[in-house]
Amino acid sequence: MNHQAKLIVFDWDGTLMDSAAHIIECLQTALIDLNLPQKTDDEIKNIIGLGLREALSVLLPGASATDLNALTARYRDHFFSEEKEASSLFAGARELVEELHEQDYFLAVATGKGRRGLNKVLIETGLGHYFPITRCADESHSKPHPQMLLDIIDWYGVEASETIMIGDTDYDLQMANNAQSHGVAVTYGVHDKQRLLDCNPLTCVNNIEELRNWLLD
Repeated sequence: MNHQAKLIVFDWDGTLMDSAAHIIECLQTALIDLNLPQKTDDEIKNIIGLGLREALSVLLPGASATDLNALTARYRDHFFSEEKEASSLFAGARELVEELHEQDYFLAVATGKGRRGLNKVLIETGLGHYFPITRCADESHSKPHPQMLLDIIDWYGVEASETIMIGDTDYDLQMANNAQSHGVAVTYGVHDKQRLLDCNPLTCVNNIEELRNWLLD
């Protein structure tokens, strides 16, 4: 046991689900559709984890509200298209969530996804019942603002010091710091290891198995 946590909060994209490639493809296609400036994979990876509107504003600084609204709508069209292959959970993610539940940890999700998108994947993966409370960027401040995490902490009635936020971006870890809780970084998502370490997480792991060992052994 490396911690005294009661509540474990997961980011979704890049932490539990291997969805970065899907997000990048949908956004690049939407940019092409609207004849907006093209962006590299790395530029798009950089904004994964933020709320969609905040992410697009960072990606296209100075873009008009009209362009941002159109891009938001077109991205969602592609993201929710039935023609797109669904993203998969990372290997071991399901089993980790199930084991944490069996060990009586409080569990939650705090994500930059919108509510529609999160509800969709919670149903598709069958993991929804493990997370009695979830928070999304379209119903709260975007990360790294602490509101999503503080809402979850308050709902469970635990202390911030008893809470671990697990994520693959510095937005997740900065949110944990801003909430005065603890961050755990995973390197298999979108932000590089040094960027994560700069946020002073409790630990930085390279795969789900290392995460499981740190949490449960």
